[in-house]
Amino acid sequence: MNKLLVALTFSIGLSGCATPTKMAFQDDSERLAEKRNPVFLMTATLKNKYRTSFQPRLLVVHVEKPDAKEKADRINFTMDDKARDESDSVDSGNNYLLRFELDPGKYEIRGMTSRASTFPIHGFFFTPIHSSLEAMKPGVYYLGHVNATVRERQDNEFKAGPSIPLIDQAIAGASGGTFDVEIVDQWSADEAAFLKRFPALAGVNVQKAILPAFDRAKAQQWWEAN
Repeated sequence: MNKLLVALTFSIGLSGCATPTKMAFQDDSERLAEKRNPVFLMTATLKNKYRTSFQPRLLVVHVEKPDAKEKADRINFTMDDKARDESDSVDSGNNYLLRFELDPGKYEIRGMTSRASTFPIHGFFFTPIHSSLEAMKPGVYYLGHVNATVRERQDNEFKAGPSIPLIDQAIAGASGGTFDVEIVDQWSADEAAFLKRFPALAGVNVQKAILPAFDRAKAQQWWEAN
């Protein structure tokens, strides 16, 4: 199978068949008053310190319902131009402004799929998050900032990406690396970034619902089981 097809298959079907979904406020004409469901804001920075020529660029954020069994239970939020703040610098990494509109219910933010390419190598990464989330009342909620950095893997630590295709994944650092993940409250900086790009958020009272600290043991257990 073509290696790019392998990567695409992994990104879209990480947890089985899923529903590709656009993020909220993709169009400047959207208004919060039109949203009957809660909207969750989150920022993320992806960086590769292990193989610096291969900086991950985010493709999909995977959200799913507990014990998801059907396509409708798995939601793949796909990137758009408004989400991206990407750089060619190996020091700053790539930054993203993420917006999830969800029907009321309980969910799990499973993780993020990204790709790093330096022709002819295309590496594919999965950043674990595994955080529970409950969508209740309408409104806008800030989940925090995810710092995710690839470093060299030690012993049996979970891999930063799949092992196949072998050469691409090894060169890019996906199979030989692992992710260090940190979730922090960065609203003091993120607020200005969201307001600059999304007119619908002007004057909106954004409530904080910061995700819990990253659970590395849970991520390891999930990786070993999958």
